[in-house]
Amino acid sequence: MSAAPDRTNAVTTSGEDGQLDLLMPAPQPQAAKPNPQAAKPNPRAAKSTPRAAKRKPAPERESAAELPVVRVSVDVGLAHLDRPFDYLVPAGVAETAQPGVRVRVRFAGKLLDGVILERVEASEHDGKLAYIEKVVSPVRILAPEVATLARAVADRYAGTLADVIRLAIPPRHARAEAAALKAVPAVPGPLPALDRLDPGWAPYPAGPAFLHALREGRTARAIWTALPGEDWPARIAEAVATALHSGHGALVVVADARDLDRVGAALTDLCGPGRHVALSAAAGPQERYRRFLAAVRGDARVVIGNRAAMFAPVSDLGLVVIWDDGDDLHSEPRSPYPHAREVLLTRAQQAGASVLIGGFGRTVESAQLIENGWAKELVADRNTIRAAAPLVAAVGDDYREPEAAAARLPSIAWRAARDALAAGQPVLVQVPRRGYLPSVACGKCRAPARCPACHGPLSLSSAGGQATCRWCARVAAGWACATCGGRSLRASIIGARRTAEELGRVFADVPIRTSGRDGILVEVEASAALVVATPGAEPIVTGGGYGAVLLLDTWALLTRADLRASEETLRRWLAAASLALPASRGGRVVVVADGSLAAVQALVRFDPGWLAAHDLAERRELGFPPAARMASLTGTSAAVEDLLAAARLPESADLLGPVPVQEDQERYLVRVPRASARALADALRAAQGVRSARKSPDPVRIQMDPLELL
Repeated sequence: MSAAPDRTNAVTTSGEDGQLDLLMPAPQPQAAKPNPQAAKPNPRAAKSTPRAAKRKPAPERESAAELPVVRVSVDVGLAHLDRPFDYLVPAGVAETAQPGVRVRVRFAGKLLDGVILERVEASEHDGKLAYIEKVVSPVRILAPEVATLARAVADRYAGTLADVIRLAIPPRHARAEAAALKAVPAVPGPLPALDRLDPGWAPYPAGPAFLHALREGRTARAIWTALPGEDWPARIAEAVATALHSGHGALVVVADARDLDRVGAALTDLCGPGRHVALSAAAGPQERYRRFLAAVRGDARVVIGNRAAMFAPVSDLGLVVIWDDGDDLHSEPRSPYPHAREVLLTRAQQAGASVLIGGFGRTVESAQLIENGWAKELVADRNTIRAAAPLVAAVGDDYREPEAAAARLPSIAWRAARDALAAGQPVLVQVPRRGYLPSVACGKCRAPARCPACHGPLSLSSAGGQATCRWCARVAAGWACATCGGRSLRASIIGARRTAEELGRVFADVPIRTSGRDGILVEVEASAALVVATPGAEPIVTGGGYGAVLLLDTWALLTRADLRASEETLRRWLAAASLALPASRGGRVVVVADGSLAAVQALVRFDPGWLAAHDLAERRELGFPPAARMASLTGTSAAVEDLLAAARLPESADLLGPVPVQEDQERYLVRVPRASARALADALRAAQGVRSARKSPDPVRIQMDPLELL
């Protein structure tokens, strides 16, 4: 506060609202009266400081002599602030404040984290610039190519740069960083000879040509359909080793931890330790950050990991690989919801790197890449596929043998399991639902059993257990059917644990193992056993394969209200069927489904490319992705309508909806031709910025090309 005039004094009073500085008239001077306690010091008065006392001015700081201005991406999740902000570089940190390092800056009166994007000579801002407060670490954690990729992903998915950078950079761990700066990188061993890398790809006519292009450093893009029983981690390791021979780095993205461990083991066996790092949240914050820094420093030329590794720093990137791109684990559940396949394709396009998209199945997105000539098909010929595939039979609900009926198996499936067990081979039983009885119905009228409290579906966790709500977890003691008043329950959906119980009654002398949510088996021995697994949790057989694979309750996958139902069903079937022995060694696959279905026909022939092309043609007729581009807008009715009112959608935009999705939420779909995809994303991002600037209370979730449309 400025100095008060002579006629007034600065007086501080306190009240219910806190302390207030008031200007009061000065009292008139009076004759002084003797005060016997005047000589005694007042400790409180000695410690108190007048509020009007002036603070020491902050010391003047000098900016750096060269490139004194930095552009910082501040960690702010507001759409209307999605731009870099300029700050001055103090002379004391001129050497460490480089592009890619973490800094702390003052933004709207708060200290926030940020990352330097670039240093420039001058700012376009006319006002006074603030200084960066602190350089958190001298390590350049954001490479220029990753920053460019992050901006492209934000634009592609109508998101903000800060959100993408948050996905790209793991949280800092100071102890791991200090140790990494002192550590001496290990010297990797020699690469394997080139003649060791070709034989594994020989069954694929275009395989040797793909490796040859990698060896010469040329750009090659392939959609790879793996053979049944293929050791796909070894093939990926051979492709990575070939890229390393050309002097380039490689990036491999898989869906889950089991696949990550298999790829890591294959790379270690082929290339030796020290050539790669595995980025996974399962490693823990400290170890994950240590591995990330190893990639940042270029100590490891190969990075493998799950979807978060799609932004990993790889020096001189020459090859990107994604395995099983149809797995929904590749879709990021955090804003702006990017898909690993699309991010890797964008990254390969920017870096001029080669691409390998592999799997036992094939997505419609991959089929479109082949159709438009962007990528080539990498698949074995029909004779080679027949020699490697098991014998597949599609059957209906035929329970002629009493043993088959007791095990809830069609007769052909029961005989296939019996013969395989008799030969000392394991049998895999795939059940789409986990648990015991995940859904029950009234035993009298067969109406779905609902919770009396929240009307959620009831389930049973064991044979003697009580019905429990799957939504609110309440025990429905004394349940009575709201339709007929009946009190008995019957199974409407059979889970994996109930299936294992039924099989145990028929195959009493055979060990039964389960793999699913309660515990995933990585591998089993090649001996007589029954393995009941949910999709995606099937263990591999050490040194062999399954004598029989039984695919049960197929209706649960085929009848889902999902545009990708047939594609997803075939992907899960092929993943299990590819674990079976070849037909020449007695391997059999029995699928309990109508043989006239397109997905079943593709399984019988082991031809996922045919189904993907078929689905792509249907999508094109219906105007669904990937033939068109779509955006999903989810929020309250008022919030979504407010967003649409603020958005300048392309003229070709087609608005579908609204459709209720939750209690107070609804969803619109906005469809445009592929040529208008960028215009749609820009319009939605700008509308989000308008709502953010207005401080609109209800958010709207924007997803570009969501996996689930129906």
